[in-house]
Amino acid sequence: MISQEQLSKQLKDEAFQQGFDPVGIARIPGSQRLRLRTAALQRWLKAGNQADMGWMASPRRQDITQNLEGINSLLAVGLNYFVDTNKDKQKLSIARYGWGRDYHKVVKQRLRRIGRWLEQKRPQCHWKICVDSSPLLDKAWAEEAGLGWIGKHSNLINQNKGSWLVIGHLLCTEVLTPDKPSPSLCGKCQKCLDACPTKAITEPFVVDSRRCIAYHTIENRNLFLPKEITNSMGNWVAGCDICQDVCPWNNKGLKSTDDPEMQPKEWILELTKMQALAWDEETWNKKLRGSALKRIKPWMWKRNVSASEETNKKTLK
Repeated sequence: MISQEQLSKQLKDEAFQQGFDPVGIARIPGSQRLRLRTAALQRWLKAGNQADMGWMASPRRQDITQNLEGINSLLAVGLNYFVDTNKDKQKLSIARYGWGRDYHKVVKQRLRRIGRWLEQKRPQCHWKICVDSSPLLDKAWAEEAGLGWIGKHSNLINQNKGSWLVIGHLLCTEVLTPDKPSPSLCGKCQKCLDACPTKAITEPFVVDSRRCIAYHTIENRNLFLPKEITNSMGNWVAGCDICQDVCPWNNKGLKSTDDPEMQPKEWILELTKMQALAWDEETWNKKLRGSALKRIKPWMWKRNVSASEETNKKTLK
C-alpha cells in the first residue's frame, strides 16, 4: 500500500490530468484563519448581506463535518475559465463564468472520476463532491488548501491564474498530507472597491448582495429591478465582472484556457438587445441548454435587457 504522502501526490496528479490547475489539499478542521472566515460569514449574514439567498445560512456551510461523516481531508481544485476575446463592447455583457458549458457539471464529472480513482487506492474511503452550489465555505477551503487567497472583492485569486477560476472540492475520509494555506497578496490595493458602480463592496472582503449587479441579474426574482441597480448596470444582463476586470492580478497577460468545455458559445459574445427581446421562451431554453446561465429564466433575461436599455438611454441624455 502506498504511503499517505504518495497517495496525496498521486491524487493531485490525477486532478491535474483532469484539467484542474491549481490543486491542493487541506485537513479538517483547518487553521485559525478558517475559523475567522466562518466568523466573518456569521457577521455577513447578521448584516443581511445575503439578501434573499436564505441558503447561505445553512449550518453545513459553517461546519464542514456535517457534509460527510468521518471527513478528514479535502482536495480543492480550480478550473480556469478565462478566454481572451475582442468582444464588441456595444453588445450585451455576460459574466465570463457562463460563457462555456455549465461548470457545475464539468467540475462534478471530473471530480467524480478522481473519487473513483481514490476508491481504487483506498476501498474503505468515503468521499463526496462539492461545487459552489453546495453548503460549504468553498473559497475559504480553497484558500486553506493553497489554491489562492480571497481578494477584497470576495473572489479567490491565484498568483498565476488570477481570479478567473471556478472551484470544486472532493471531501474524503482519508487522511491526506495538506498543503500550506495561501498568503494574501492584495496589499493596499482597492481597485475593485473603487470600480464597483453600485458600491456593493462596502468594505474590503464584504459584498452586499442587495447592491450587487450580479445578484440582481441572476437571483432577484422580482418583476422589476431596483432603480439604484438599473441606473448603474450598463450593458450587464447576466452577472457582472467589473471588480475582476480591474484587478491587477487579472491584468498580467493571463493565458487563455484551451479547455474545450470552457470555450464561449457564439451567441453569448454576439447577443444584442434586439435579439434578446425578440427570442421567445422556446428559443431561450434552447440557447441556455447545458449552460449555468439557465438559472436566469427567459422572463428575467428580458427584464434585465429592458433595464439595461433604460440605463443606456439615461447615459446618452
